[in-house]
Amino acid sequence: MVWSKGMRGVCVETGGAGGDTVAAAAITGTPTISLRGSRRGYMLFMSDQREIIRQSNAGLAFHEITKLVAQRWAQLDANTKTKYLEAAEADKERYQRELEEYQKTDAYKKFMQKQRSEESPPPKKPRKEIVEETKEEEEEEPMNPQSALEIPIFTEEFLNHNKAREAELRQLRKSNTDYEEQNAILQKHIESMKCTVDRLESETSQQRSNNAALQQHIETLRRTLTKAFMSLPLPGTQETPTEESIDSYMVQLHSLIVNNPQQHQSLIQTVRGIVSQLALT
Repeated sequence: MVWSKGMRGVCVETGGAGGDTVAAAAITGTPTISLRGSRRGYMLFMSDQREIIRQSNAGLAFHEITKLVAQRWAQLDANTKTKYLEAAEADKERYQRELEEYQKTDAYKKFMQKQRSEESPPPKKPRKEIVEETKEEEEEEPMNPQSALEIPIFTEEFLNHNKAREAELRQLRKSNTDYEEQNAILQKHIESMKCTVDRLESETSQQRSNNAALQQHIETLRRTLTKAFMSLPLPGTQETPTEESIDSYMVQLHSLIVNNPQQHQSLIQTVRGIVSQLALT
């Protein structure tokens, strides 16, 4: 049951059973009527979606359900959203019409007369009597320091609402703690990743330096081999090596020696002589 303050202090029942209405009347001292308050289009949509989300997402916290409803409302197509807005407008007109009808009843007129009589100021007492009464009260009872902060009695629904909000706050604090722990773990992971990236960059730089040194060594070796074997043409093709063709030249030379060693004894001796000279230099 939800209570809303209507026109001129009339408590309007917007949901719940009749027993709750009587209890609220006893607490507030104001007349109650079975008048359901109007709701906005978003609230109508929330009423439709809340139970659906609860059934499909068991154990979901209240604030997470509210967030999902808000996301669905934002993604709702214009035609469907218009239907909810039109339904809310019709509900508002219905509420206004029922309230106007109630204001014409005898119960409302009696309540307004009582309200006006209570609002009229009481007759003033002489100053002397007021001072004497104040002294007597001070002598009879000590002053209660909490009297100025005395909390008024609320409806049961208001108390239940407060309990729900407290539960939601506890859930939010727990979620906040979990998020902080996750952030701390992620921060450590980020630091570890940064160290790994720095190490890999250093290793990559070292590897590039090694590759450059090896490439330079290969170029030097090609020039040396080209100069050494320039006077030795390949049997059959009479090809002599150059710096561009030294790789293929050495492959063909090796193939001739391995495949037909008996036929190329003189070639093998020549190659051995050239290689021995390379080793000496």
